[in-house]
Amino acid sequence: MVDSQYILPNDVGIAVLDCVEAFRLLSPEERLYAHYLSRACWYGGLVVLLQTSPEAPAIYALLSRLFRAQDPSHLGETARTLGLSEEEYQAFLVYAAAVYANMGNYKSFGDTKFVPNLPKEKLKQLVWKSQAFKDHPEEMEALWGRCGDLMFSLEPTQKHLGLSGQGISTYFSSNCSMEDAKRAQDFLDSQSISAYNTRLFKKEVDGKVSYEVRLASVCSDGESPLATISVYIGFIESYRDPYGSRGEFEGFVAIVNKAMSAKFARLVSAAERLLEELPWPRAFEKDAFLKPDFTSLDVLTFAGSGIPAGINIPNYDDIRQTDGFKNVSLGNVLSVAYSTKKEKLTFLAEEDKDLYIKWKGPSFEVQVGLHELLGHGSGKLFVQDESGAFNFDREAVINPETGEQIRSWYRGGETWDSKFSSVASSYEECRAECVGLYLCLNKEVLGIFELEGKDADDVVYINWLNMVRAGVLALEFYTPESGSWRQAHMQARFVILRVLLEAGGGLVSLRHVTGEDGKPDAVVTLDRSKIAAVGKPALERFLRKLQVDGRMLETRGRGYRGSSPRQALGKRARPLLGPPSCTQRGLAPHRSIHSHLTLA
Repeated sequence: MVDSQYILPNDVGIAVLDCVEAFRLLSPEERLYAHYLSRACWYGGLVVLLQTSPEAPAIYALLSRLFRAQDPSHLGETARTLGLSEEEYQAFLVYAAAVYANMGNYKSFGDTKFVPNLPKEKLKQLVWKSQAFKDHPEEMEALWGRCGDLMFSLEPTQKHLGLSGQGISTYFSSNCSMEDAKRAQDFLDSQSISAYNTRLFKKEVDGKVSYEVRLASVCSDGESPLATISVYIGFIESYRDPYGSRGEFEGFVAIVNKAMSAKFARLVSAAERLLEELPWPRAFEKDAFLKPDFTSLDVLTFAGSGIPAGINIPNYDDIRQTDGFKNVSLGNVLSVAYSTKKEKLTFLAEEDKDLYIKWKGPSFEVQVGLHELLGHGSGKLFVQDESGAFNFDREAVINPETGEQIRSWYRGGETWDSKFSSVASSYEECRAECVGLYLCLNKEVLGIFELEGKDADDVVYINWLNMVRAGVLALEFYTPESGSWRQAHMQARFVILRVLLEAGGGLVSLRHVTGEDGKPDAVVTLDRSKIAAVGKPALERFLRKLQVDGRMLETRGRGYRGSSPRQALGKRARPLLGPPSCTQRGLAPHRSIHSHLTLA
């Protein structure tokens, strides 16, 4: 029997992103512009298959040929003649949809492999009897030969993405270790070369080791003349690189939602005042806040392994520090990603469920805005450049944690990702999530989102409740065998849960119960009356430590390769080992989760 975490249920839902009205409002010229940019995104998006696993390109090609030759209904007729049950053919369709949705055979959120939930021989028979095989037998047989066994394989090193015998990665050759990745990163830093659009291959000839850095190139076609349309194409997020430095390809085209964008514009206008509310000295902020563009977009095309709810770009530290950044909230993603059925809500008390369903969407809208603009958008990295000059006053700036002068900083060529490597994303997402929780208590923020009175109080409560629930859900993304986390945002949310549990005072409680099906379950509760008195001070202390240590590089990422949940908040590792894009997936509620709860 295949472990349930590696297969997808036949009743998995498909969400439709509505962009009809937004597209209708475009001019004919804008529609053509959006169309051809979308085609460019999808052509580029094929790169993600190569970035996921060795077999992913062949799986994609095999499925594409099957469905180009026969639509799903006709292929289903062929399946029935071969004796496949309705459930088995549905399992195949679910698998195919998941490959397309994730651009590969590993989950984009969690980096876990998924396999077809039907016998391999039955799928092979379907391929051999398909119209595609009749038309091109040699090509189809060759594709099956490249991916048939690997498609179903759950060997220990193939269950997750990773390095050093702990998983699969195509960002590196199979003989690369974390030590090799670190050695290459040091070289790239010394040459001021970003690792975002690179892959690393290690070669050994006559006992001599050499490294080949393969660099993806891009041709720029200048700025877009049509500002009602937003687009980016390139190597963006480094979540799936085991070392945390190489970006995965993404391409998206989206259309501005003017009504929602107006709220975010008001949030941007208030940003400088709100930054003063954060719990660290002014010296730990940029000399001048570079007001970004913050818009709400309806996604028309998103070519990549998964669609986030919000984006803060670029990820290049030097550009962010000197030129600024851009924020977007993806409105039609938010509207469907967080629609929840009561019967599928896990880990919440019954009395919380109706309120949670009512306010989860609006509360997440607030959280995304704060997370992207004032979470990722805040903070100054202390840097000594190649000439020896500092971007801060070494004599005057004091570490608020120790009361002493700053003793460490970034050197020229060093970046957040290169220094914190495998925990860089988790650390930064944890900081951004904490900023969202902390500032959602601010009345001005709630007013910007047209929330007041009891509605505002309910949104704050559900935002905090959603975070502690996400901390429990996060355990699905921890791998005990390797002691590693597979998803940066969930790692961060687990850490935040632990911080709030450790705050004590009855703020958060987590208890084991027996579910309606008789299996072990858990319920997490939050005392809303103690958020301001207990939760806010605890979060303030933790957030200050995250900000201070990360900005001046007091705690370096080396050596922190992973941690069990029990160790994740231990001593100085606490801010590192907790975190997105701000997305959650549903979980199997009982057995797989409970097996990890005991570790916490």
